[in-house]
Amino acid sequence: MSGAKGQDAPGQPPRRLRGAEAWRTHAVLVLGLALCSLAFWFELGRAERGNTLSWAYVFEWPLLGIFAVYMWWKVLHGDATPKRRRKTEPGLAPEYDGMLRAWQAHQAEVADAERADAEQSDSGAAFRGERLGDQTPTETP
Repeated sequence: MSGAKGQDAPGQPPRRLRGAEAWRTHAVLVLGLALCSLAFWFELGRAERGNTLSWAYVFEWPLLGIFAVYMWWKVLHGDATPKRRRKTEPGLAPEYDGMLRAWQAHQAEVADAERADAEQSDSGAAFRGERLGDQTPTETP
């Protein structure tokens, strides 16, 4: 929490740029798009004259410009996130409600039985003088 300009407090949504900050962002975008356009035309000319490597740059510069527009939008509208519908889990049909309760009761019985078995084996190990988790029996004099 340095409180630096442009940083948001934790737990708060990012703020939108306004005023002079927004105008500077617009200016940087326009300058960047102008440079991407110039580089595109330059590389297109070189590619048409036979430089095969320039064809990669012919496609790269417009993609870089599209990415710049995307980042410009994210910087200006940082708090604009698309609203997504919550996916609700489908409910259980009423005729299967009894089956669900029976299954849950069965699972509880199995868990109780496993817990009782674990306690019984732990108490047997303590009775024999073994440490819990130790698989080798202790020596007796």
